[in-house]
Amino acid sequence: MAEAIKVPTMAEYMAEGKKPEVLFWVGCAGSFDDRAKKITKAFVKLLNEAGVDFAVLGTEESCTGDPAKRAGNEFTFQMQAAMNIEVLNGYEIEKVVTACPHCFNTIKNEYPSLGGNYQVMHHTQFLKSLLNEGRLKVEGGKFKGKRITFHDPCYLGRANGEYEAPRDLLKKLEVELIEMRKCKSNGLCCGAGGAQMFKEPEPGNKDVNIARTEQAMETKPEVIAAGCPFCNTMMTDGVKSKEKEDSVAVMDVAEMIANANDL
Repeated sequence: MAEAIKVPTMAEYMAEGKKPEVLFWVGCAGSFDDRAKKITKAFVKLLNEAGVDFAVLGTEESCTGDPAKRAGNEFTFQMQAAMNIEVLNGYEIEKVVTACPHCFNTIKNEYPSLGGNYQVMHHTQFLKSLLNEGRLKVEGGKFKGKRITFHDPCYLGRANGEYEAPRDLLKKLEVELIEMRKCKSNGLCCGAGGAQMFKEPEPGNKDVNIARTEQAMETKPEVIAAGCPFCNTMMTDGVKSKEKEDSVAVMDVAEMIANANDL
C-alpha cells in the first residue's frame, strides 16, 4: 500500500489559528482526472520535500470559471469567480500556487477586477523559487542526458510570458533539451484551451493535438515535458494515436523532478 500523503485544508489551519505560507489551488483536472491526480501528488511530494507550509481548500474549492468564460458564458464565470473570491478572502489568502495554467491565468488576471487580489504563481515558477532559495534540490537522476522537448502551455507562455521557469527546472535535471520548431512565443496550442477540451473537434483534416504531437516527434524525444494537465492529456492522446506510447512518455515537469528525486 502506498503511504498516504498528508494534505492539510485551510479549514484545519483556521481551526488551529495558523496560516500557511501558500495556498495550493488544485483545479478541476488535478482533483478529478486520474492522470492529472498524479501531477497533483508529485507536486505535493515536492512541497513536502522542500518543507513548504501549504494547504488546499478541499471541498471549498470550485472551478475558477475559466472554461465558462472562454466558451462565452460570462454570467456563469462571474458567479463561480465570486464564490471562490469570497472563500479566498475569507481565509485572507495572499499567495496562491497552481499546477494548471488556466487556473493560474484566471486567478492572476481576471479575479482582481472582481475583488480577488493575490500573488499567483504557476507551479514551475514556485518550484524554481524554492530551488533558488536552496529549499529544493533538483538534479539529474534518471533523466540525465535524455532527449526532452518542452511543450509551452498557452496560458503560461503566450498569455503570461513565462517561458524560462519550466526550462530552467528541466536544465537542472541535466536533460538534453531540444526545442520544437514552434516553441515559446511561437508555440502551438495543444488543442484543449478555450473549453475545447470538453467538446469534439471541429471538422478539418487534422486535429490540433495530432499536429502538435507531430512537431514534438520531430525532435525524437524520450519525454515530452508539459506544464499543464490539459496539454498532458492532449499530447498523451497524440502519442497514442502515433502508437508511440511505449517509447515516448508525456510527463509534467513536477513529475519529472519528483521521479528524479525518487520521491
